[in-house]
Amino acid sequence: MHGQWENPLYLQTAALVIGSLFILALLFFLFRNKSPIWTSGWASLKSWIFVAPFFFAALALPRPWPLVFITLVSVFSAKIFFQMIGMYHRSWFVWMTYIFIYGLGYIIYDTRYIEFYNISPMLFLGSIALIPLIRNSAAQMVQYMALSLIAFCFWGWSLMHMARLVAIDGGELLVLYLYLLTEVSENVCWAVSKFGHIRPFNKISQKVTLEGMIAALIVTMTMAWGMRYLLPPGSEKFWVIAGLVAAVFGRFGDLILSVIRRDLGIKNTGIFIIGRGDILSRLDKLIFVGPMYYYLFIYLHQLQLPL
Repeated sequence: MHGQWENPLYLQTAALVIGSLFILALLFFLFRNKSPIWTSGWASLKSWIFVAPFFFAALALPRPWPLVFITLVSVFSAKIFFQMIGMYHRSWFVWMTYIFIYGLGYIIYDTRYIEFYNISPMLFLGSIALIPLIRNSAAQMVQYMALSLIAFCFWGWSLMHMARLVAIDGGELLVLYLYLLTEVSENVCWAVSKFGHIRPFNKISQKVTLEGMIAALIVTMTMAWGMRYLLPPGSEKFWVIAGLVAAVFGRFGDLILSVIRRDLGIKNTGIFIIGRGDILSRLDKLIFVGPMYYYLFIYLHQLQLPL
């Protein structure tokens, strides 16, 4: 198997996206000193130039390597989250989270055990609840259990739905489609919000305005329609759902992480790539988009089945 390297559609999409990024990067580089908007755009595009080829290459690998890639990204995201909240030294909770995320990857790979996926948060909670008993300690254990459950649910159970989408026929293109929609939606929202005035979440994030959210919805729906050819055969009509999920629920993930960061009094969790943000900033939008679109996708396909 040669993965998506033999798929002309995938190669054309990769060339289009990466080529557009380089053209935009050159434009923003030339005007980077003109205003803060150009400077911010250049910082964002620098990181995209670095990560986009790697992202396309990983998804193009033969199966099960895209699944392995997403699993490793999920584990690394959980690690960064634990570092962000100051819990990385609590190794029992950290390693239990890693083990369960790897377990999700195996469950997706070996579908005989797939029924355990949806009950994994309860199994995880039961497992970490034993840690205070094993260690014979009660100090701050409720806090550790709660934060570990958040880490697993967000960066494990939720994010790994992207791996479940990869397992579908044509899933690599589907994941690419969703990720492009969420990235464009976020960047349009931030760009337009610089000129907006209505800030419904002003105590959480100053980067999101109502005007930005509306503009992002319009652009994302247009892009979802224009790139619907990336959806698996028979699913092209689902582009409306994809656009809505990416534009609406992508904002939720970003805002929830902003709540955690603001509560902790930090801005970024660490340097991930050259330019703006860290890995959690790149993936936070998917913690709701992944599961929402996965279950809607499955439900809509079931509606099409003959009686």
